[in-house]
Amino acid sequence: MSIKVIKKTFQYGEHTITLETGALARQATAAVKVTMGDTIVLVTVVGSEEPKEGCDFFPLSVHYYERFYSTGKLPGGFMKREGKPSTNEVLISRLIDRPVRPLFPDNFHNEVQIIATVVSFDPEVNADIPAMIGASAALTISGIPFSGPIAGAKVGYADGSYILNPTATQLKSSQLDLVVAGTEHAVLMVESEAKELPKDVMLGAVMFGHQKMQVVINAIKEFAKEAGKPAWKFVPKTLNAELLNKISSKATPLIENIYQLKNKSERRAKTKEAFEQLRTEFCTPESSEMISENDFSNTYHNLEKKIVRGKVLNSGIRIDGRDTKTVRTIYLDLGFLPRAHGSATFTRGETQALVVTTLGSEGDAQIIDIPSGESSERFMLHYNFPPYCTGEIGMIGIPKRREIGHGNLAKRALLAVIPDKETFPYVIRVVSEITESNGSSSMASVCGGTLSLMDAGVPIKAPVAGIAMGLIKEGDKFTVLTDILGDEDHLGDMDFKVAGTVNGVTALQMDIKIDGITEEIMRVALNQAEEGRLHILNLMNEKISQPREHMSDYAPRIITIKINPEKIGDVIGKGGVTIRGIIEETGVTDINIGDGGVITIAAIDKSAADAALKRIEALTAEPEVGKIYEGKVVKIMDFGAFVNIIPGRDGLVHISQIANERVAKVTDYLKEGQMVRVKLLEVDRDGKMRLSIKDVAD
Repeated sequence: MSIKVIKKTFQYGEHTITLETGALARQATAAVKVTMGDTIVLVTVVGSEEPKEGCDFFPLSVHYYERFYSTGKLPGGFMKREGKPSTNEVLISRLIDRPVRPLFPDNFHNEVQIIATVVSFDPEVNADIPAMIGASAALTISGIPFSGPIAGAKVGYADGSYILNPTATQLKSSQLDLVVAGTEHAVLMVESEAKELPKDVMLGAVMFGHQKMQVVINAIKEFAKEAGKPAWKFVPKTLNAELLNKISSKATPLIENIYQLKNKSERRAKTKEAFEQLRTEFCTPESSEMISENDFSNTYHNLEKKIVRGKVLNSGIRIDGRDTKTVRTIYLDLGFLPRAHGSATFTRGETQALVVTTLGSEGDAQIIDIPSGESSERFMLHYNFPPYCTGEIGMIGIPKRREIGHGNLAKRALLAVIPDKETFPYVIRVVSEITESNGSSSMASVCGGTLSLMDAGVPIKAPVAGIAMGLIKEGDKFTVLTDILGDEDHLGDMDFKVAGTVNGVTALQMDIKIDGITEEIMRVALNQAEEGRLHILNLMNEKISQPREHMSDYAPRIITIKINPEKIGDVIGKGGVTIRGIIEETGVTDINIGDGGVITIAAIDKSAADAALKRIEALTAEPEVGKIYEGKVVKIMDFGAFVNIIPGRDGLVHISQIANERVAKVTDYLKEGQMVRVKLLEVDRDGKMRLSIKDVAD
């Protein structure tokens, strides 16, 4: 049996990319191997040709996996195989999902699964862009109804110039790490982290990436001409006009009245009541024209969307009565938790985050073991979204993809202002507990995170605030909404989150639910977001303008000391016995020995840290000629006595140096175990020390 392999090679900036199909995973609906440098990603797509029964949504699942064999490594830990997806794998899965999901037709309820597996990994070439390109190419040749292709581009910024698909080394000195995805005509998704860059630079980066990705889109189209499979026959199911008019005539007045209510809970209760009333009328066996519950649900929610969007576009008045630019009322509170190192509550309308900062020592850093290598993180931000925050009952367990994604966005927003290790040698963990949710809890986490860090005394470079923007677009007419509600996110066309300081943008995330948006819309959104962000920063500044000078009494105190690297063994001791003894006897929480002999001591009680410091100084001290020491007599000899003045170092007090008068017997003056004050007279070439008691007396 022969295997037909189809390849397409093209240049993408400094990288050569090859698309290949036909050799691997031939039973999948489509499979594409993408090569970029030494990074190779196998992307498969499997689609069901029949709609999923009873499903009223599009059941798309996207999975990205990194295999340790891709870098010639074995997984760490007891189980020598890959386990649950890492944070990085979850984030890249979302990165692929977000731009492709809007490009499937409405009412398409067939299951589709995308799996991207990194089988070879070049440390200089991240696999996120090849995986996204592979997903687009596989969908395009699969025959599944998909309005692609799309492409992705990573953009860096250094020395005033944009960098297309920067390497890992280039990213280290870049002021920007941005991923943009889009179609031939418009941008669909943006995810970025920046170092306080102006909004025009951010917009320029998005448009630069969109322009450069056109070469990929054209290459996928050419690839599909040769490798593409026959298109599926998909005809969206529609209700007849008469039935639609009947539902509309009864539902429209109910929906219009419901959306006069400004309170989310009341609105939800009335929506449920109206929906059930109409469902009973149209979906039960007793109804004259019974339709399926899925068809009724889609019809009702489409009407809901049309009515709410039309009101905003035509009047500029939103669900809760605000105009398009007003930020909801904000309440701030600090020091909310007495035992936490730093805490704050940030409440904006019906969205509330309780954000807590905990400080730790270097040993508390997060160790990350992934195929690209082991590393540690000294700044962590974890986001929790319990079901009660939306008034619901739900499962509680490991963080879902959404929670990981929102936490990562908030972390990237704050990362630019976190002090370096030399300035602030603490490990920092921020936890955002979302206690109420009605729009943009991730941006509430950014604002609350800033307040919590400042309450903990972390010397951040500048406060950061974030805000979420929405969009309603019909034809050429559009309205950008500042500080969107949950319903406006659900019924709108865009979720555009911007975070930053007064100096510039630190994070940007955008998701589009339509075919894409233009540069003009993004510019309006960025300008409007800046107004909202500065408004919030002013309110935060009124509450706390500088990080607190004094940390919590319950926060660890960290003392740093640098010793001679040759003395590290003296501090650790055989099998770690010395360092464990210091920790146990002084009560410090941690002693960490870093490169070059830098030692950090962490303790809740400063006196414990001082005691440990004194012990380490004694262990590593170099004897100083002329200095007076207090030591213990450890051995008596006929010619003198040996006195221990430094741990592990004894010196000799000759019989002639015990007293000013003549000494006949050493034991007449000294005994073993006695504490004496001695002066160091000399250290010879062999390191032997000559001590004197009488010189101290003189």
